[in-house]
Amino acid sequence: MELAEKTLFLLDMDGTLYLGDRLFPATRDFLDAIRACGGTCLYLTNNSSRGADAYVKKLRALGIAAQESDLLTSVDAAIHYLRRRGMGESLFYVCGTESFKSQLRRAGFRLCEEPSEQVDAVLCGFDTELTFQKLEDACRLLTRGAAFLATNPDWVCPTEFGYVPDCGSVCEMLRRATGRTPVVIGKPQPEMVELAMERTGRTPAQTLVVGDRIYTDVACGVRAGVDAVLVLSGESTMDTVLDAREHPAAIYRDVGELLVDLRRARGERR
Repeated sequence: MELAEKTLFLLDMDGTLYLGDRLFPATRDFLDAIRACGGTCLYLTNNSSRGADAYVKKLRALGIAAQESDLLTSVDAAIHYLRRRGMGESLFYVCGTESFKSQLRRAGFRLCEEPSEQVDAVLCGFDTELTFQKLEDACRLLTRGAAFLATNPDWVCPTEFGYVPDCGSVCEMLRRATGRTPVVIGKPQPEMVELAMERTGRTPAQTLVVGDRIYTDVACGVRAGVDAVLVLSGESTMDTVLDAREHPAAIYRDVGELLVDLRRARGERR
């Protein structure tokens, strides 16, 4: 991996740049160093519970300058995936937040709030508004034969006190109940990285993925053919690395340690 060649940095957020409402100490210096050399930062998240506007608000509250065009979410990846596969006219039952549903509607997709026989697919995201009724509806539809899609496979979402169940855990409940396994759209699938390179005109050699989850962030980069580094400031541990199918190009304690290597690669003294 040649850090000096990297000009597009695709950054996971929670667990990588901050945890909950606590910005990691080196985050601002890391972002400033990238931009000072003409690099571009895009923020990637598998969290479909909120729109890009909510992340911009959060980043700005933490002191990070950002706008909506700097964000790529698993909702963006889902919209891209569904359009490319000719599912623009399908009827979806969404096990997700109202924000997720609103984004899909604005993109022109048809949603159904009931387990109607006309539903073509169940689409699950990180649902912070989950109810048992949604789980029951999803089971009815999956048992009936509807397609099963998920924005991301993350088992948990990090918080300042630990973790809460994410989309992958809910999909596992549905798999246990129905025997159905979802097609996953967001990280670790390569769509988000491919969209980012397409948007910025950068090549795989110029691109670096940085994240705290080896089975989503790192795997996404590897599957897209770009270098990916793991930071140990979030979910993954060295034990996780040993058990992983895809391996990072490098492992750092946090983005502060990555910053040291980045400066060294570019011949900076500090």
